Amino acid sequence: MGGMETTGNDQQIPAPGAAAAFALTLHDTPGAHIGRAPVPVLAHEPGASLRERRESFREVYGAIVARIGEPTLYGGSAHGPSVRWRDAHRTVLLAGDRAGARLSVHGTEALEADELRVFAWGGAWSAEEPHDFDLLPYIWQLDRGGPGERPAERTAGRMASSLEHFGHALELMLTAWVEQLPAQVGTDWAGFALTSGADRGREVQLSYALADGLHVGVDDRDGEDTPERAALMRARGWHSRDRGWWQTEFPHPERPETARAARLALTELRARGTTDPKELRARDASCKDRGELLLPGLGIRN
Repeated sequence: MGGMETTGNDQQIPAPGAAAAFALTLHDTPGAHIGRAPVPVLAHEPGASLRERRESFREVYGAIVARIGEPTLYGGSAHGPSVRWRDAHRTVLLAGDRAGARLSVHGTEALEADELRVFAWGGAWSAEEPHDFDLLPYIWQLDRGGPGERPAERTAGRMASSLEHFGHALELMLTAWVEQLPAQVGTDWAGFALTSGADRGREVQLSYALADGLHVGVDDRDGEDTPERAALMRARGWHSRDRGWWQTEFPHPERPETARAARLALTELRARGTTDPKELRARDASCKDRGELLLPGLGIRN
């Protein structure tokens, strides 16, 4: 592959233009490449922040999109992006983790059958076992009806075995969005509302956009507007009240902030009576009201 660059550990990485040319080969003439090991097209510096990983991925991703078009499915795992140019026969996969990103091409049926098995047969059987949301092939996907063919079968997702497991899944989701969404969909926002059977009619809302940062809000319009109530809500981690909604914003989130946002939402749900993730549901998941936003790694019904 021409146009190679050398990283600090002497790993040969193609320049974005060369990576895009290779993506075109995988996309248009995949036959000889199916079954081969993924090819590195990006290397992150050790300890790179979410923002640094996002910006370095954006350059490579932008070059590939300029060459072969928008993907069939945007998305990502707990470790990095998972973007797909898919038809019934082949899937070009641009996948990343903390080390970098790689390009590969797969037979669609075999790839998706393997991934559906991971969703169907993994997971913790009890709250005492460790969760495996970080092992899922993807935890979010966005289908905007782009080029290619959408899958005929979707996973029902991985369900959390405890509220603690759900909290971990939520943190992984928010962290993934901060790193992955802006590189793939620019300034478009994404969000969803959490509802609980233990506290019907109330929403805890979470959203993220590059310009606004990470936002968490809870509907407290039935709560008293008193100093005592305000002190209680601030003790839980809420920052301000506007027209009955308590809100907390993280303008420039990194991993500590996504963890705090997830803990805040979970603390509020528990305080209002939720004891089991089966009581929870994610509603109105959307990315700027364009396409279908799927959250199979959130750990609850959606």
